[in-house]
Amino acid sequence: HVQLVESGGGLVQPGGSVRLSCAASGFTINRCCMAWFRRAPGKEREWVARIFSGGDTDYSGSVKGRFIISKDNPKNTLDLQMNSLTPEDSGMYYCAATPWPGARCNDNYWGEGTQVTVS
Repeated sequence: HVQLVESGGGLVQPGGSVRLSCAASGFTINRCCMAWFRRAPGKEREWVARIFSGGDTDYSGSVKGRFIISKDNPKNTLDLQMNSLTPEDSGMYYCAATPWPGARCNDNYWGEGTQVTVS
């Protein structure tokens, strides 16, 4: 069955960097649409970044130029390199997957999240 497990979160100072990973099982991430979302306390969940089945990427305006989404296909993980962090980047980060190669992005499966605190 499909499972997504995020890791890599923690406490980081403003201006610092952190790398999140999402380990996928039950499917192969290559050619699958995947994404990162986040939820700050008291706020709605927001989309952060996406990597499409063909490999193209897209970012929300608030993280563009600072975050990089990528896949490690041999490890079957989705990564998010987060740089120049600010307190506004704090929140629970979730990965989402559409686990069918070439399918339209639909974020069918979600992980439990990993907490990032910038302070």
